[in-house]
Amino acid sequence: MNAPMTGRSERVSFRRLRLAHFRNYDSLSLPLSGGHVVLTGENGAGKTNLLEAVSFLSPGRGMRRASYADVSRSGAPDGFAIHALLESASYGEAEIGTGLAGTNGEAGRKVRINGAPASADQLLDYSRIIWLIPAMDGLFTGSAGDRRRFLDRMVLAIDVSHGKRVLDYEKAMRSRNRLISDYNSDAQWLDAIEAQMAELGTAIAAARAELISLIATMIEQTPDDSPFPKVDCFLEGELEGRIRLEAALDLEENFRRTLRDMRGRDRAAGRTLDGPHRTDMVVHHRPKGMPASLCSTGEQKALLIGLVLAHARLTANLANMTPVLLLDEIAAHLDEGRRAALFDIIDDLGAQAFMTGTDRALFRDLKGEAQFFNVSAANLSPYDI
Repeated sequence: MNAPMTGRSERVSFRRLRLAHFRNYDSLSLPLSGGHVVLTGENGAGKTNLLEAVSFLSPGRGMRRASYADVSRSGAPDGFAIHALLESASYGEAEIGTGLAGTNGEAGRKVRINGAPASADQLLDYSRIIWLIPAMDGLFTGSAGDRRRFLDRMVLAIDVSHGKRVLDYEKAMRSRNRLISDYNSDAQWLDAIEAQMAELGTAIAAARAELISLIATMIEQTPDDSPFPKVDCFLEGELEGRIRLEAALDLEENFRRTLRDMRGRDRAAGRTLDGPHRTDMVVHHRPKGMPASLCSTGEQKALLIGLVLAHARLTANLANMTPVLLLDEIAAHLDEGRRAALFDIIDDLGAQAFMTGTDRALFRDLKGEAQFFNVSAANLSPYDI
């Protein structure tokens, strides 16, 4: 990863979205203008489900972290399918899609790009998708695991190899946990797994530390009078804390030695107690000089929005493409001034945003800049505001 760049990034936008047997959608074909998309309607109508479908057009399990089998419409014999037409100046138009190739659960998910089989990571060559959903409102007071997943998702948007590193590390760690539970396990095999964990863990820590440094640089460019206060982010983790103090090879060797020396302790605990899988991200409200976890609910929401927007700007700069934003119920808890500021920031970023809400009036400032759809029982009807 490099330092943030200046200049306008290429705009990426969805021009068509098709769903089959996804959640409460039996089928949907939605042509899009390339501008913002506003979905309004009653709770349970399918607004968030549509955003979730878009989120599956990126690596991972989508914004709800649901299993692929669970998102298939009940009774669908062949699972779900999601297809989209993307548009960008660099590649023109691209067809991307994903779904289950039967009813085999996670193993059955397939990805196709322009009609050819592809890996999920290759989707990042065509778009970067960032979301902000109500389930994230408790990020600062929730578990370290939630913040770690949020952190890794931010890294993945600018470092396409990060997701595989994390998955490979977790797989190696599970193997180590099984081996240390067996007193008669092969020591050489355990040595090899710990060497792999040390290499991957050091790379994971370095990528996270770099992301935090780049986010800090981006936040410094935010005006002091922004309605979304500046934040300071810190990583609490042994590897991340030493990444800028030691050479990578030395840090890797020290971590490998720690894993070897702590086998007895970890055997007693039944799990590995050292490594990047225990890292936490701590966020502070800079103007108030206090942890975000101690701020009011409204302040936490504003801090989270500010952090996500800073990450969106960073992603646009480093990937040279504007991310697509999925903003679920984004306007409901913002006053009029903050809503207007949010829409202005999104426009300045040049990103296409999908937004949901129950109150049409909250999106009236987007008249002429967005397509508006009423969602009712998974049926979409366009309207003017």
